Amino acid sequence: MISWFKYKNYPIFWNQYSKKFKQKQPKSIENTRFVVFDTETTGLDITNDRILSIGAISIFNNIIDVADSFEIYLKQDQFKAETVAIHGILKEGKLTKLSEAEAIENFINYIGNAVLVAHHTAFDIEIINAALKRLKLPKLKNKTIDTGILYKKLEDKKGSHFNLDILCKEFNIPKHDRHTAAGDAFITALLFLKFISKLKKERNLHYSDLFRVSGKEGLM
Repeated sequence: MISWFKYKNYPIFWNQYSKKFKQKQPKSIENTRFVVFDTETTGLDITNDRILSIGAISIFNNIIDVADSFEIYLKQDQFKAETVAIHGILKEGKLTKLSEAEAIENFINYIGNAVLVAHHTAFDIEIINAALKRLKLPKLKNKTIDTGILYKKLEDKKGSHFNLDILCKEFNIPKHDRHTAAGDAFITALLFLKFISKLKKERNLHYSDLFRVSGKEGLM
């Protein structure tokens, strides 16, 4: 049993994370730290499936910062052999794996108050939130951007299909390390920058436009 559960106090890392959101946040695309991330999981059931790995990479001032990246593997208490063909992560092997509690703490320390970006963000956010719930912690506080929604903001893309494989082909992005968390995070980061570049060419793009999803507002 982790000590903060017993005393019903949040751990130091969570308090430090929470404090970062009390600071004034930048309101420009160039001055914002975006963290593009992806999870590999045992399945798509938020409640019963578990995270196998998390990969992430940051973007600042429209540049992917390879030095500011994150990759972690989790111990598999629940192993599904049938999913190995997709993600390639074995239960044992040579990879260093952390407990869920250790992995989530490392991830929270890495992301800070960055804007989180993922392709079809809802699942990745909710699978992280489910892990936080098991640790008796609140949900993520970060703003989020879904690159799937961002893609549909482009002038000619409304109603188009937009999974990662199709987008890689459309935007001529090599699918190296596809279906690994770190690989998919890097691919998504490249797509994010391409979408931002195209949107800037199409119209006057503001920071707030990235978060608008209504058909009656902003870029939609």
